[in-house]
Amino acid sequence: MHIRVAQSADWPAIWPFFHAITAAGDTYTFPRDLTSEQGRSWWMLAAPGRTVVAVGEDGTVLGSAKMNPNQAGGGAHIASASFMVAPGHAGRGIGRALGEHVIEWARAEGYRGIQFNAVVEANTRAVHLWKSLGFEVVGTVPEGFRLPDGSYTGLHVMHRPL
Repeated sequence: MHIRVAQSADWPAIWPFFHAITAAGDTYTFPRDLTSEQGRSWWMLAAPGRTVVAVGEDGTVLGSAKMNPNQAGGGAHIASASFMVAPGHAGRGIGRALGEHVIEWARAEGYRGIQFNAVVEANTRAVHLWKSLGFEVVGTVPEGFRLPDGSYTGLHVMHRPL
């Protein structure tokens, strides 16, 4: 597997897992009914943002990450990022590799830290991964996320200094 900058031609390979993950509605605050074009505009970022893909030896897109300044102006020295791994490839270290890539990118770009604004508390695999990469939960919005079954769970704000 290797990680490279995503090209426009990668979107047709990203869309199926992006759509499946967002439509499931249990891990992202994205609308569940995004069209492909709407999803593309949310995921395929222009500078100063960046979108990458993790690609298998056979060229299959296994996952993707987007990274960007968390805020503008006085908050632009903190990065943020989002990650998706194709469900059929979960549990193979792709999310970890993408996370490590984002940390190195943010460090090389001169960011002072990385902040995730909305990590779904019930997404325990993601919370565990980010903690293992040095992120801490710095706050939780109680019942900040409505799950598809109508129940509520918290939204963590996570941070990692660089």
